[in-house]
Order: sequence, then structure tokens, then C-alpha cells
Amino acid sequence: AIKKHQKSLSAWFTHQPNEERQFGPSFSLDAVHVDPVIRESSLEEILKPSPDLTVHTQLQQPCRQVISLHNLFDVDACGRQVKNVVLYGTVGTGKSTLIKKMVVDWCHGRLPRFELVIPFSCEDLSHSHAPISLRRLITKKYQHLREVVPVLGTSNLKVLFILNGLERLNLDFRLAGTELCCDPNEPVPPSAIVVNLLRKYLLPEASIIVTTRPSAVRRIPGKFVGRYAEICGFSDTNLQKLYFQMRLSQPGCSGEGSGDHSSAEQENLVEMLSRNLERHNQITAACFLPSYCWLVCTTLHFLYFTRTVPPSQTLTGIYTSFLRLNFSGEVLDSTDPTNISMMKYVAKTVGKLAYEGVMSRKTCFSEDDLQQCFEVEMKTESELNLLEVFRSDVFRFFLSPCVQPGKEHTFVFTIPAMQEYLAALYVVLGEKKTLAQRVGKELSEVLGRVSEDVAVVVNIISKVLPLRFLPVLFNLLKIFPRYFSRLSGKERDAIAHTMAEELFKEEDYYNDDVLDQINSSILGVEGPMRHPDEAPDDEVFELFPIFMGGILSRRNRAILEQLGCSIKNLAAFEIAKAMKKTVIRKSRKGLPPSELMDYLFFLHEFQNERFTAEAVRSLRAVNLASIKMTPLKCSVLASVMSATCHEVEELNLTSCNLDSSSLRTLFPVLLRCKALHLQLNSLGSDACKEIRDLLLHDKCVVSSLRLANNPVGEQGAQYLAEALAGNRSLTHLSLLHTGLGDGGAEAIAQHLAQNQHLQELNLGYNSLTDTAALSVVEVAKKHETLDKVHLYFNDISEDGKRALHSLRMDRDGVRALVFLTAGTDVSDYWSHILNVVQRNLPFWDRDRVRQHLALLLQDLESSRSQTANPWRKAKFLRVESEVKKMLGKLQDGTL
Repeated sequence: AIKKHQKSLSAWFTHQPNEERQFGPSFSLDAVHVDPVIRESSLEEILKPSPDLTVHTQLQQPCRQVISLHNLFDVDACGRQVKNVVLYGTVGTGKSTLIKKMVVDWCHGRLPRFELVIPFSCEDLSHSHAPISLRRLITKKYQHLREVVPVLGTSNLKVLFILNGLERLNLDFRLAGTELCCDPNEPVPPSAIVVNLLRKYLLPEASIIVTTRPSAVRRIPGKFVGRYAEICGFSDTNLQKLYFQMRLSQPGCSGEGSGDHSSAEQENLVEMLSRNLERHNQITAACFLPSYCWLVCTTLHFLYFTRTVPPSQTLTGIYTSFLRLNFSGEVLDSTDPTNISMMKYVAKTVGKLAYEGVMSRKTCFSEDDLQQCFEVEMKTESELNLLEVFRSDVFRFFLSPCVQPGKEHTFVFTIPAMQEYLAALYVVLGEKKTLAQRVGKELSEVLGRVSEDVAVVVNIISKVLPLRFLPVLFNLLKIFPRYFSRLSGKERDAIAHTMAEELFKEEDYYNDDVLDQINSSILGVEGPMRHPDEAPDDEVFELFPIFMGGILSRRNRAILEQLGCSIKNLAAFEIAKAMKKTVIRKSRKGLPPSELMDYLFFLHEFQNERFTAEAVRSLRAVNLASIKMTPLKCSVLASVMSATCHEVEELNLTSCNLDSSSLRTLFPVLLRCKALHLQLNSLGSDACKEIRDLLLHDKCVVSSLRLANNPVGEQGAQYLAEALAGNRSLTHLSLLHTGLGDGGAEAIAQHLAQNQHLQELNLGYNSLTDTAALSVVEVAKKHETLDKVHLYFNDISEDGKRALHSLRMDRDGVRALVFLTAGTDVSDYWSHILNVVQRNLPFWDRDRVRQHLALLLQDLESSRSQTANPWRKAKFLRVESEVKKMLGKLQDGTL
């Protein structure tokens, strides 16, 4: 029977929530668990006021009297056998996970001290008040123990009862409140069973471990407790590193198809994270709580290993799930008649502090700031009791001492993004109200509840008695709720307005995009540390409006409903409707790349297909130049743009760290783009293969493709040549400085004849010799539409130049841009060529550019000496001065 019980318990306690499935199929509690530090404590220490007991001090000083989980029932200092253990810790320190691990260890034979373990959830027991016997309670929860229960108390069976979450039970240890009971067959309320077990009056030989939050420790009289132990979380940085190592190095963590590249990326992530922890930054204080270690790992997994379209989750969803894992079913104080959910209390109090910080661009809060938010409206004994419980159990989950020098006595949000999330939740829940709005809401609800019953009574009385004015008076009263509904509609307009204002705040226009900001906050910024006396940068709160949108999504609203934070469907609909007037209008003004990426990410987080479709339809040009397009950003862009099928006039992805997998992800978007800028992306032959498939697709509308400064090479040119042969949309192709060589140019020349639409081809700076250049121009000369070929900065000799010029002079010829001269005149395209050189100089070999400019200068001087026309000579001198100026700046290093 016990073996069956172990098998059943193991299956139940090893079952992981959905949030854990992202870490790969091999993820399990056994594989990744890291035991938090457990410190032996005492009742005197718990009762003693400890204002200095903070995350910061616990990180600074190693815990004394550390005890392992398996030694909790060893004899105490006086040699007495410990039977009852109270294990306490604030929210997020890992109490529930530790109990899960303890049960799993017993199931696998790693806890030999006990022959039988019977875990109970106090939350489960709190919902039942009907009398029940201990034996019936055990068999009701664990049917496999039917054969074992009769011998409980009569044999020497070593039994351990686990009572998880004792704060959920209202226990009364007074004899007047709970009678003594030693009979396991006697039906009594579940709370009485727990009290008598802890009194050692019922099954005195059984061992008991209780987990609870600090505020409920005193509910058990000290004489019934053999040992107090506090869970201190990961107060040792090495434990934090071990946790990250185990989580982020799981096989399959990086998703399907992960290979050596992904493994190297996992190792690099762990290394960067370890270095940041060693600097003792704020993240070290945050990761004191195992819950925040989980959040860090989940966020990194989202940032680095998201490759599906659409992405499987949202950043807001991660934070909402994180709060669900820590606060689901949690009531702040079970003894309080209001029974307010912990998350609702946090949204009202900490949310207010977070919002005021965002509005005043502040992340550090003094004790006065905390009092203003938490204590200013305290009026009743109940409210003060709730605040005391919050400070004891939850405060350190959200706020921790600042580790920056000179700010040790201020508090910051444990994870910076949590401030923006809670501020967004505070606004969306409608907690940001004036006094008139609060009073109006309460009156409206009262009148709304009473109106139906009163209406019936008034109608009856008015028919019997001559009191015709009563219905009129009542109808006047009913006007108020209607008027208030209009006020609440304006409140939703205000929420939409706040979201738009924060999303398009111009002072944030040239910051990094929010995903890069989150990455930097976790992994740190490589480089010299900021001097303590140096003025800090202005605080940036660009996640705040994005979280506002994310919280309004249907999935997040459903999770928040479970946490006691209700956002009605109608409210979400009206906010979205109001946003169309503001958000979409402002997005049409044109945004810098980082802000545009934030806007696209906002649309992804919002998860409203109709709204996204309307917003995307207004984006005719998408400029994301110089944004590091990680797999996640590519997935977000592809997902958001797929909301409609409209053609995009221009997509600028210059210098975005793209590769072949990025192009595969973006394939449906690229098909619909007329002008496509892919310069400076290290796109090699593999990427060119993807581009070939793109250009040969029957729905491709790309008319202009720029691939300058990419290592295309000869093999890549072969793929592009095949694409040219079958494509019907491309009119402009730039392969400037792509390492084609003669082989690549010859491949393009061979397939060019089959193309019927190309108008301009740029093969500049590709080390082409006379043969290849002439071959391309010969084919271009016969092409129906191609009239311009760029060949400057290639290895073309004087003979080659003359041959190209003769082809140009032929009426059937093509305009070949090779030099700044055209015979004895200046080329019409000289300024264009010099502008191309100036724009690309940061990416080209300066010595080679200097040599080419010197050759161009010689050619200009030679052509000037051959003409007698003074007007032409003046033009030559002007161009020569421009080239000399550029050469001078190159030599001085000022260009």
C-alpha cells in the first residue's frame, strides 16, 4: 500500500505547471532543483522587531546555524527529539517547491528516516468545515492508504505529516476554542485535527513539518514547536549560479533543432549572467529569491530561444504567470473578514507606488514615499493589521534595498520591470481614481443593487396609495448610475490616452528598444562601470505602456481574474476602442527604428487581432535599421505583420544582424515588400539561397533589393543569378561590395539574358576585372529594360575603361558607371559615386578606398588635360577638389 502511495505521490508532485514546459522535455524537479539556504531560528528572534533584516543584509552576511532539510528532525541543543518543525519564509523563498522536493525524495527512497509521508494542503483543508475523522480524512485524500490507516497510532510506523501553508487555517489552541481529541476515528473539524496533531494529543509519535509565512508563525504556541527554521532563499551567490546553470543548460531548452550553436549560446548566457552576479548588482539582490531566479531564466529563454511565429508567449504573459505561480489562491490574511486577495492588495498599494514612480521618472523610494503610499489612507484597525501582514510576508518580494553606493537606505523594485508591470496593472484596474470617482462608483453600485428591489415596492405602493411622485423620484435616482457610466467611459478614454502618451514619448525616441533594455538589465552591460559620482541617465519606462496593452489581452485577464484582479470584457473592449483614436493616429507620424520596434512589440503583447490589423495597415514603410533583430524580434515582426495582407512600400533591415534563419522567419513579410533593404547583415550563400526562393515565389512583389556590404561571394551570386532568371518583379538590384569576384559576375551575366524587368544593377567594389565587367555590359547592352550598370571601384584597367566607354557610345549600349569621367567630360553620376563612397566608408577597407580615390583623381587630371573647353575644365576642377578633400579627410582620420 505504501509503495502505491509513493507512486501516486511521485506522479502528483513531479507534475509541473505549463510554465515549466518551455525548458525542454527533460526538465524535472529532480534534475534542476537547488536547495535554498535554511537557517535555524527561534521564537524570540521571530518576535523581536528586526528593521535591519533585509535582503541586502542577508546577502552581505552568510547565514549562521545553517541546517539541511534532512536534518530538521535531529535532536535539539538540549538533546531532545524534535517532533514538530515550523518552516517559515516570505513569499517567493521556495517553501512549496522545497516541500515538493522533500516528498519526491521520500518517494525515491532518499528520506529513509520516515516510512510514511502524508502531505496536506492547508488551503484545501480551509475550504471544509464539516466534521471528519483523521483516518477518514487520510483515506479521502489518499485511497491507497486504506490498509495502512487502521494501524496508525498502534504500531511503530514512522509517520511524517506535512502541513503546507498553515497561514490559510484559523487555528485556536485554547481549550475553550478547540477541545482535546486523541481518537483518530472521532469526527471533528479539520482545523481541530491540525491543532491536536500539533498539541501531540493526537498521534503523539508522528512527526510534523509545517510551512507558513512569517506573520502566521505565532499562531502555534512555542511550547508545541521543537524547531523553528527560516528559508533564506539563495543568499549565497554560488547557489544562484548553480540554479541558472541547471536551468539554462537543460537539453532541449533552446527548442527544436538546437545544435552546437544553441549549446554555445546557452553557455554564453550562463557565463554573462555569472559575471553580472559577481559584480553584486541589483540582480544579485533580486535573485536572493528563488522565484526571481525563475523569472530571470524564463525571460532569458523568451529573449533568446523564441523562434516560432507567432511567439508562444508574451512578456506580459510571463510576468502574469509568474505572479500566478506565487500568488494563486493567496489571501493576505485569512483572519481578516474582507478576505482580500494578496494580489489585489498589492495592485492597490504597491501598484500606486509603482505608478507614482513611473510618472515622476523615479526608481528609488525613501521610507517617506512608502508611508505615503501604504499608510496615508489607513483608518481602521483592520487596515493596519493588513499592512503589518503585508510588510512581514510580501514587502520584500517586491521591494529590496538599493545596492548603489549612497542609496543604501532607499528601496527599489526587486526586478525593475516589475515596477512598470504593477504601475500598468494599477492603471488598467482603474485604481487611479479621484475622490469624486471613488465616491461615485460606490454610490452607483449601491443604487444599482437596490434599484431592482425598490422598483417593485414603489410600483405596488403607488398603485394603492395616491403617491404619484414616488416613481418620479425613483427614476431621478436611477439617472445617477447612468451618469456614472458616462464618467467611467471617460476614465477608459483616459487610460487609452495615458497608454498612447507613454508609448510615443519623444524623449525616449532614441533609447534602445525594450527587449534590448531587458536583456541589459539581466546580463549587464559589458564595459567600464559608471563612477559613483557620475550623474545617472534619465530613467526609462518604455515597458509601462506595453504592459498596459498586454494586461488587456484575454489570456492575461483570465489569469488576473484568478488572482482577484478582475478586468471586465466590456472595459477591455472600450479601452481598445478609445486607443484607436490615439495610438494609431500617433503611429502614423513616423517613428525612429527603436520606437517602431517597441510599437510592434506593443501590438504583439496586446493580442488583439482586429486592432493590430488596423494598426499595421497604416504602416506603409517599416524602418528598423540598426535594430539587432534577434529570433524573437523577427518572430514578433512576422507575427504582427501577418495580421494583414497589404503590400509594404519599404522595409529597411539595414545592419540588423540577420542570417538565413531570420530570413526564413520573415519570409511571408518579405514577399509583400516592394523595396527591401538588407545591407550590412553578413548574409552569405545560405541566406542567398533563401533570397532566391523569395524572388522565385509567385507572390513576390519585391522591386528593389539592396544587398550591399554582405559577404555574398561566388556561390551566393549563383543563387541570385538563378533568381534573376525567373523573377518578374525586380527592377533594381544592388550588390555593391559583396565579394562577387569575376566568377560571381560571370554567373549573373549568364542568367541576365533570361530576365526581362531589371532596370538597374550595381556591381561596384567587387574586384571585377576587365573580362567580367565587359561580359556583364555586353549582356546588359542587349537587355530590353536594363539601362544602368554600376561598376566603379573595380579592378578595371585603362583598356577596359576605353572598351566600356565605346560600348556606352554605341546607341544600343548601356550607361556603365565606372569612373567619374566620361571621355573628355565629367560623368553625370560623379556626385552619386562619391556619395556612395562616403556612406559606405565605415564598412570598407580604407587603404583600398584611398588607392581607388587616387586612381580616380589621376583619371580626372588626365581627362582635364585632354579637353580645351574651359567650361569642362571648370567642372573637372570642381570634382577634383571634392576627391582631394575626401582623400585629405581620409588621411587625417576625420572621415
